[in-house]
Amino acid sequence: MRQFALAVLVSAVTAAVYGPVALLWWRRARVRGRTLRLVAAVELEPYHAAQLRQEATEAAAAELVLDGYLRIDGEGAAFLTGRGRDPARTPAHPLPAALLEAVRRHDPQPVSIGWIDRSDEEYRQRRSAYRSERDAALPVLPRMPDGPGNLFLTCVTCAGIALVMLFWLLAGALLVTGRPQGLREGALTVVAALGLAALPLAAKAAGAVRERTDPGDPLGDMVRSAPHPALAALDEERRTLVLRSGADLDTWRGADTVVHEEADEGADDEDDAWLDDKVWWEDAYEYRASDEHEHDRADQDQDGPDAAPGAAAPSSG
Repeated sequence: MRQFALAVLVSAVTAAVYGPVALLWWRRARVRGRTLRLVAAVELEPYHAAQLRQEATEAAAAELVLDGYLRIDGEGAAFLTGRGRDPARTPAHPLPAALLEAVRRHDPQPVSIGWIDRSDEEYRQRRSAYRSERDAALPVLPRMPDGPGNLFLTCVTCAGIALVMLFWLLAGALLVTGRPQGLREGALTVVAALGLAALPLAAKAAGAVRERTDPGDPLGDMVRSAPHPALAALDEERRTLVLRSGADLDTWRGADTVVHEEADEGADDEDDAWLDDKVWWEDAYEYRASDEHEHDRADQDQDGPDAAPGAAAPSSG
């Protein structure tokens, strides 16, 4: 009678432990399938994907370079070309258009793409507005039923583990001290022993269920699957210049250059050093501006005297 009661009790507890594991597998498999279907239906716009990768500004700069609006020198300074200075020409997409307008606000001073991305408030507002608009179109992915943040489920699980371990100790002690009589009691003892042996494996089974039903990061995989077409279309040299300009946050500040006066009024040497630094920056900007104008004049000379200013190809926008 003792072995029979022990076998029934152990079987019931084992079923109570593995039942939620099976339910967890069923619910997670449904959530995983729904998540994959929602992500498969998403059509990410290339600039939105680039923005999710934190490289939307570099992609916009790459498009401007490809279309002949910008030229970036070896030090990462961006300059407008003749096409870029034409106010009638603007890209069709809002992000390259916003970046072009930001560079125009600094013209003729050289400015880095990274400085605009970090410090140009109007460009940052337009970039944020574009992302908010595109993010609103993304589906809301369902949460896993046992995901992080489910405090109630965590507490119930901890209490259940404590009770099961207590039962396992008591049942194990009764099983070891019992002496089965006959084949029937021996079989019941084997059933109880198998049930007790299966209980410690429940945590491993639950872990295997979570691993097999984990959807991963399908949206992130889609975002990282391919670079922006404009960046991919650039040759290696121009792509390096675009990325260098995007990583430069404070060298070329365009019209926003600020000289910090920290010298005391009575310190003549520090005043002279500040003036020398100011003159150096002004000379550098004038040099780069004149270099850009000479570059544009050389392009016009190569086009020939018969080329009319208005005969340029219409803008893609």
